[in-house]
Amino acid sequence: MVGINEIKTVGLLGLLSGIFVLAGYYLVGDESGLLLGLGIAAITSFGSWFYSDKAALAAYQAQPIAREQSPELYDMVARLSDRAGIPMPKLFVVPTKSPNAFATGRDPQHAAIAVTEGITELLNREELEGVIAHELTHVKNRDTLTQAVAGTVAGAITYLGRLLSLGALYGPVTRDDRRGANPFGLLFLIVLAPLSAMLIQLAISRTREFSADQGSATITGNPIALAHALEKLEAVGHEIPMHGNPAMSPLLIVNPLSAQGLQALFRTHPTTEERIRRLTELAQQQPVDPAFA
Repeated sequence: MVGINEIKTVGLLGLLSGIFVLAGYYLVGDESGLLLGLGIAAITSFGSWFYSDKAALAAYQAQPIAREQSPELYDMVARLSDRAGIPMPKLFVVPTKSPNAFATGRDPQHAAIAVTEGITELLNREELEGVIAHELTHVKNRDTLTQAVAGTVAGAITYLGRLLSLGALYGPVTRDDRRGANPFGLLFLIVLAPLSAMLIQLAISRTREFSADQGSATITGNPIALAHALEKLEAVGHEIPMHGNPAMSPLLIVNPLSAQGLQALFRTHPTTEERIRRLTELAQQQPVDPAFA
């Protein structure tokens, strides 16, 4: 059964691709611009689909973990993967004391989970299980692909607008060789399209985080453990920020950069308080699984 979050995500991705196509139209000034935008959207989506795992792991300098290096973590991920009904993903460690984790990969057969050194030191076993189950839910729901495509297309829209809007100022923009550009078209390319794309990307990320939290609660049977983990990650994350490509920040389980007021529009994640509130409500509705108690 398709849930409301899945419907919202598909709709948001459709809007994102539509912005790309519309940007191409305003840039060229006729129907060929629609094809240009559609073609670039397709190319960027394929590239993000195929290389998303490599790009995310490289952005945070993640290193592969052998089972001999961390047998307890390996066994934990294997057991939770089995409960989630997906193949065990590859494991990586990020050499930073900032506590965080993320999942990446184009599908469950080509997935990877990365944890930082800081998160393994900060959380107890139950809390770390909640975080791992959260990331496994992203893999199971193919959120890693959705987020990668959304991030790549949004970034391409911004880059395309900056790169080609200058050319639109001086070159012909229609087939009848009218020189100069449509002022609204330029405004759309330079400001409105990149801003809209970024807001849609962030909305997709926030939608998927709620679903992954609920999936973690289902896998572990212990939503309070993830709630406690999020509380710790939020507190310590502000003290030790996670450095890396900002475009990859929606992949992280928490974004240590806070946002209040108008800046909340640009959050990559829902507020930690809201996530904890929802997990607490789930805990009241389901008993703790004895296997994880």
